[in-house]
Amino acid sequence: MSRADDEPDNIAELQKDWQRKEQALERDIRNLTAQVDWFKQQIFGAKSEKRPDMIPGQGLLDFGRHPLANLLPSAPADVSVASHTRKTKSSSKEPGDENSQLRFSDDVPVQEISVPCPELSGPNADDYDVISEKYTYRLAQNPGSYVVLKYIRKVVKRQSDKTLKTTAAPSAIFDKSIADVSFLAGMLVDKFAYHCPLYRQHQKLRDSGIDISRSTLTNLSNRAIELLRPIHLAIISSIIGGKHIGMDETPIKAGRKKKGKMRQAYFWPICGDQGEIAFTYSPSRAGSHIREVLGDYQGTLLTDGYAAYSSYAASMSDIVHALCWAHARRTFIKAEKIEPEAAEQALQYIAVLYKIESNIKNLDLTAQDKLDYRVEHAKPVVDAFFQWAELQCLRPDLDPSNPLSKALKYVLERQAGLMVFLQDPEVPIDTNHLERALRPIPMGRKNYLFCWTEVGAELVGIIQSLIVTCRIQEVDPYRYLVDVLQRVGTHPAAKVHELTPRLWKEKFGQNFLTSDLNSMGQ
Repeated sequence: MSRADDEPDNIAELQKDWQRKEQALERDIRNLTAQVDWFKQQIFGAKSEKRPDMIPGQGLLDFGRHPLANLLPSAPADVSVASHTRKTKSSSKEPGDENSQLRFSDDVPVQEISVPCPELSGPNADDYDVISEKYTYRLAQNPGSYVVLKYIRKVVKRQSDKTLKTTAAPSAIFDKSIADVSFLAGMLVDKFAYHCPLYRQHQKLRDSGIDISRSTLTNLSNRAIELLRPIHLAIISSIIGGKHIGMDETPIKAGRKKKGKMRQAYFWPICGDQGEIAFTYSPSRAGSHIREVLGDYQGTLLTDGYAAYSSYAASMSDIVHALCWAHARRTFIKAEKIEPEAAEQALQYIAVLYKIESNIKNLDLTAQDKLDYRVEHAKPVVDAFFQWAELQCLRPDLDPSNPLSKALKYVLERQAGLMVFLQDPEVPIDTNHLERALRPIPMGRKNYLFCWTEVGAELVGIIQSLIVTCRIQEVDPYRYLVDVLQRVGTHPAAKVHELTPRLWKEKFGQNFLTSDLNSMGQ
């Protein structure tokens, strides 16, 4: 056979090879473009995941082009919500107030300043009578609010034997400590609730004329949090004792890996069904930490799609593993630019589910009524969604690297977990409540940046557990810490659960301990 006879086959093979390379190059370009878009979104994009079709009061997007539109139930009728009414003036206001936009509670200190009236001090003062008063309120601030408590203890001499005696110094949280409990609580709240690092608090103290080393502040902070460790363990025990748990993980830099580099570690927050949250620390993202924390838990575990949760749940016979629809939605958001039409169809299905959940909230449905509403309205949407997903997988033009393929694989592999909320009315549709509760951790990463030691990271988890749970239970974190720091040392160990914010609010919330600063009227 001549060389000329071989050329057509060689050309065909070259063309096929070129097509394969071209397709591979297109996939690489598509993937790299998706990565760049993701980074742009993280830096410049909106952080909210709310979409126009999920805003209450607006209609859902048109399903006319949807291939399974006939399977979709009609959207539930919108529930009318009362229009906004302006709040009445605070009880601390009086007639004649000219600053109605400034509202404050009765326990906010008010300093009265009498403005001189020229008419009453002038030559014709007798011609004027005061018939009423008007009040103008302005918010003011002192540059620092530190107070030094000076305890005066008398030294007495007994005449009979000439011996000297003096009154013992008032008790403190730590023996021979310079810090009052009010300072300890304020320091912890400033750092972990308002994210003011200790070095900034050190600067604030210095500007107020108080000279305390930063190492002293660190030591006081660590010792105070260590006292609260039993309460943290009690919160974990209370959460695990419930029937429903939400769990997640978020990164933190903790401990020195090598010179100039910190170790990557994780906080694993767990949220219970009684409004409590606990941050547990682990030096890695290994699934073994889930077992260490939850042990032989029995109930429903709500998580994202991380495989470690599925592995743990599969190994336990008494766990129902529920999965988050918000994480499923994010996989289709990543596919929007490459597969806009298909991704939009998926997002519309999920938007209907969130609209149904919004209606449930507005109707204030609970227990069986909530479940019946979900079964009637949400289950047909879920069934149609998974049927649509299976049909999309049959498309011949979808390759495994396509973001839509990854999104479809994600939801189909987790179908059973995504449908748990249709079987239990107490299971939320997503883990957004847990992600909102763990916000103090990323906020801390932007302020104090990292934890120098792993022990320090554990202490951060303890104090954040108490402060965030206080927020959920609508308890003032400062007032709570002032009380429990004084109470924890003498409270019976068998009843430490009474000091968790949820039970503390009921038992001590109306009769809490204060510091000497308050008792002396400062």
